[in-house]
Amino acid sequence: MTVNSPDDPASRQVPQFVLASSSPRRRELVAELRLDVDTLGPNGFEEPPTLGETPEDYTLRLAEDKAGQGAALRPGSFVIGADTCVVFRGEILGKPIDAADAIATLQRLRGAEHSVVTGVCVRATGVSGSSVSDALHKTVRRTQVWMRDYSDDEIDAYVESGRAFDKAGSYAIQDSDFHPVDRFVGCYLNVVGFPLCALVETLAALGVPAELRRPEHTAALCGGCELTGGGA
Repeated sequence: MTVNSPDDPASRQVPQFVLASSSPRRRELVAELRLDVDTLGPNGFEEPPTLGETPEDYTLRLAEDKAGQGAALRPGSFVIGADTCVVFRGEILGKPIDAADAIATLQRLRGAEHSVVTGVCVRATGVSGSSVSDALHKTVRRTQVWMRDYSDDEIDAYVESGRAFDKAGSYAIQDSDFHPVDRFVGCYLNVVGFPLCALVETLAALGVPAELRRPEHTAALCGGCELTGGGA
């Protein structure tokens, strides 16, 4: 997509939307909105949680950092940041650092319950053609997940495939071959890593109506969230 320069008058008249994420899953999901969204990758470094920081505060902090990085690069835009973590018995789990870490994480999660928490932030800085000039809004989603009792051989095959990496908790709920999840309560897309219900809510708080291209399809994926008229 061609993006106008921030100094271009056309760019000042129509607000730009930018997703600050290198995640292919988030880039695919944001296309479900009837918005013209450009993408850029953040610096790639994610600080670990600080002492006593809750999963909600942690993911919101990283989401805000990503949105801030994007806003510095694309002034005059609505910049979207998001971050996801897995919480197992009070411990925040991020992305695996290597194959051994991915295997150990999947063994810990096997047959057990955990939470997936995603923070979503939208930052608007110097947006023209809108009532918003400098604002920030953020929200968070939590989904409870129960993993199935997969075998060690299944874990090894999944990790060897390379699909366990770059994912919080070392798994993707949507992986049809490994199918690691037995059941969940809450937003499915939150476990994928980008709850569109939270993004729609956040944009609405900044005065931006965001319609879905396939509302029935997307609402079904979000489960019991705002997109279906239920509670989050």
